[in-house]
Amino acid sequence: MAEQKKTAWDKSSKWPQELDKLKAIINTTGLVETTKWGGPVYTYNGKNVLGIGGFTHFFTIWFFKGVFLKDEAGILVNANEGNTKGLRQWRFTSIDEIDEKSILTYVHEAIAVEKAGLAITPDKKETIIPEYLAAQLDADPDLKNAFEGFTPFKQREFCEYIAEVKQDKTKNTRFEKIRPLILQGKGLNDKYR
Repeated sequence: MAEQKKTAWDKSSKWPQELDKLKAIINTTGLVETTKWGGPVYTYNGKNVLGIGGFTHFFTIWFFKGVFLKDEAGILVNANEGNTKGLRQWRFTSIDEIDEKSILTYVHEAIAVEKAGLAITPDKKETIIPEYLAAQLDADPDLKNAFEGFTPFKQREFCEYIAEVKQDKTKNTRFEKIRPLILQGKGLNDKYR
């Protein structure tokens, strides 16, 4: 089987030379190039360090743990404020903005962050049981016991399923659907996993 040529992820097909130049710089660092999500991601000991890609108005290097970088030049941005915790992007709009020395400084720092094992711990989500479901659980000890046997993630799926509807009729219908699942120890979305 022939080896597949690795290509840059370029949503707009607008940045081929620019992304090739970034790849050439990054390939001097010892990081291993892999393909994930349809584009190049560079790893250290199997851990994602950075990726590159092209968009409509810019091309970018994204650092998976960019929040830990010093960013003395103030160039990194959070592409999805409020949702993205660690990932930061360095955006470019021209091949002339690519400064090999600066890029290598950031890449080597990102490798050091990975070697140091720095990581963001996800926020623990609190499971809030809607009143309707809480009343049903309180009325049936077997149901409550079965519900408490689920992981917090699966409990939240049931809770959200009930909480996202307003009408009592719909809540009743949904409860009748999930009641046997809970008693059988099956999660709401287990059949899709």
